[in-house]
Amino acid sequence: MEYNIGDVVITKKNHPCGSNKWEITRVGVDFKLKCCGCGHVIMLERPKALKMIKKKL
Repeated sequence: MEYNIGDVVITKKNHPCGSNKWEITRVGVDFKLKCCGCGHVIMLERPKALKMIKKKL
């Protein structure tokens, strides 16, 4: 599946704030994700991010 900046994705596990929705803010070798619940930003390696994502909204 192809992901673009601004896409909202649902992850398999919830963030500690309770939300499982993340907005993609960077795509490339790494994915930068921003939590839609609390605004926390994380950066993950592409394979790890693709494994974590359940579906795209």
